[in-house]
Amino acid sequence: MPKPMIGLTTSRLPHPSSRPVFGTNIPYTKSVVDAGGLPVLIPLNYSDDDLDLLLDRLDGILFTGGYDIDPRRYGNQPHQKVERMDADRDRVEIHLVQVLIRLGKPFFGICRGCQVINIALGGSLYEDLPEQFPGDIQHDNHDHPRNYLAHTVYVKSYTYLSQILAVTSTEVNSLHHQGVNRLAQELKISAIAPDGLIEAFELPNYPFGIAVQWHPEELQEHASMFRLFQAFVQACGSSGSN
Repeated sequence: MPKPMIGLTTSRLPHPSSRPVFGTNIPYTKSVVDAGGLPVLIPLNYSDDDLDLLLDRLDGILFTGGYDIDPRRYGNQPHQKVERMDADRDRVEIHLVQVLIRLGKPFFGICRGCQVINIALGGSLYEDLPEQFPGDIQHDNHDHPRNYLAHTVYVKSYTYLSQILAVTSTEVNSLHHQGVNRLAQELKISAIAPDGLIEAFELPNYPFGIAVQWHPEELQEHASMFRLFQAFVQACGSSGSN
């Protein structure tokens, strides 16, 4: 059987020569490859029409991590802690979420990817957890290695995520200062942090529609985190796009 082709959203990255670069962290692509998929990077200069043409040829999309989404996308004004907004990335990803779901193709969101999926479906975010989410635990651990297990998440029973992870709780890394505030109506909570912050959600009755706030691509030495990518790639292989 042909390997499924999986789109990965990209960031506008700094480069020593000051030349513009679109790219993503290697662990995302490695995790997709190791799970049996073919990663395809999606640049940020596609028109909406070109994105639609690309979606016809992809079997699913991984919405990767990155910097903050413009709060005006969910009806707020930018907080002073909001960093490196990119209007092109916001446009590309929100369009992809909305069209991909209409097509019924699998998606997997990680960190920013989790947040942008919620926004694309009508949800909102806390723009800065320490200031807007009283009693929060330490969610921004960029001063630690990316595979540092920062806290526990509690996985909801009878969710697709619980079937894949086969656990009721797990330790995860944590590399974000924002989080889901109002969850989009059609989404279902899959996991929460000890402080009650939403750590994962899913789209019920969908081939594969899961998003997590942590970074499983940095935790592939843990079998449960690798199973997430395996389940995603398998769903993409069954989507019948090719």
